[in-house]
Amino acid sequence: MTRAALPAGISVRALQGAALEAALDDVARLRIAVFRDWPYLYDGSLDYERQYLATYRDSPGALLVGAFFGDVLVGASTSTPMEDHAGEFAAPFAGRGVALERILYGAESVLLPEYRGKGIGHRFLDLREDHARALGRTHVAFCSVMRPEDHPLRPAAYRSNDAFWRGRGYAPLPGVVAEFAWKDIGEAGETVKPLQFWMRAI
Repeated sequence: MTRAALPAGISVRALQGAALEAALDDVARLRIAVFRDWPYLYDGSLDYERQYLATYRDSPGALLVGAFFGDVLVGASTSTPMEDHAGEFAAPFAGRGVALERILYGAESVLLPEYRGKGIGHRFLDLREDHARALGRTHVAFCSVMRPEDHPLRPAAYRSNDAFWRGRGYAPLPGVVAEFAWKDIGEAGETVKPLQFWMRAI
């Protein structure tokens, strides 16, 4: 399949090993900025991020797909073998018929707002799926936070990514929901949130 050209000045590259590790602080800053918005409302810190992102540093099968404007990281998509990621994300797959060793977990895709709608999201998924195949994986999965429709901070004009994900062949897995805690903006401490898993066979 021919991949659409990206706008001038933007490049998307797959990083592993030392190149991945060198970019992790920039990924941390992106996660803090992008996930502060709805629906994640994440009140993050660099200390927390460095602990969380150590998963990618320590997993030989980890991949960071970086979107760059010139030399500046403006977007990132991370993934690891499912069995290498946090237990909270692997546990919901118990008894679901797909072994963890067959799944690549797409942990997050973050992109600054001014770079959205330019084909970068498709490139993120293309390279993530290429990586899954190279590792001999048969499925790619990710999850997204579930928020109440009547949440007071929900923007009136919010549009989810569901249509984009479905267009790429992903579908929500009924009953496969992870629970993970983080601190929301304006809250005193961490609270547990449900995250719906989506998956596709590749």
